[in-house]
Amino acid sequence: MKNYLVTYKDKTKGELSEDLLNRHVDYLKLLSKSGSLKLCGPFTENDRAMMIFQSHSLEEVTALVSKDPFMEEAYYQSYEIKEFFEANEANNWLIDIPQTKSNLME
Repeated sequence: MKNYLVTYKDKTKGELSEDLLNRHVDYLKLLSKSGSLKLCGPFTENDRAMMIFQSHSLEEVTALVSKDPFMEEAYYQSYEIKEFFEANEANNWLIDIPQTKSNLME
């Protein structure tokens, strides 16, 4: 499985109805139960939001994001998806991966 950070951008302020919020939260619950959504929430500046997914492909994450009521109703006008490596003790905090090694000074 791969890790993806999704950033929702270009929020339409003043357009959030209670119905839209409830449909969005119901969708988040569904994604969480399926195991694909690991973490989500708005940024403190209240202009963007983020979601962290575990998925097999970028295409799968794109499909999941496009079905979010916030995207279907254009509450957020755009999003960005970036794949990332999770650093942790099990993988030695990524010290040994090629990307880290290629970033080291010679």
